[in-house]
Amino acid sequence: MTAYDIIIRPIITERSMASVADKKYVFEVAPSAGKIEIKKAIEEIFGVKVAAVNTMNVHGKAKRMGAARPGRTKDWKKAVVQLAEDSKSIEIFEGMV
Repeated sequence: MTAYDIIIRPIITERSMASVADKKYVFEVAPSAGKIEIKKAIEEIFGVKVAAVNTMNVHGKAKRMGAARPGRTKDWKKAVVQLAEDSKSIEIFEGMV
């Protein structure tokens, strides 16, 4: 599994952007990825130094698919990555704040 298989996409929300000033970034990651794999992938892709990784499984919401068909959105895994104090920031988040 490559680093690009582990990190699926950044999460750009108002809540996640509020923590960018503290060098915390939120990503959707592969459900099978562990914290150490996520740390190595972020360091490889963005060239930064990661201090801590927190992960959580996000359960899909119930949604209606047509008239009476109940369905669900997919379950996914979220990682909150805390960069080290002496690390540079991640550029893709810079214009968002």
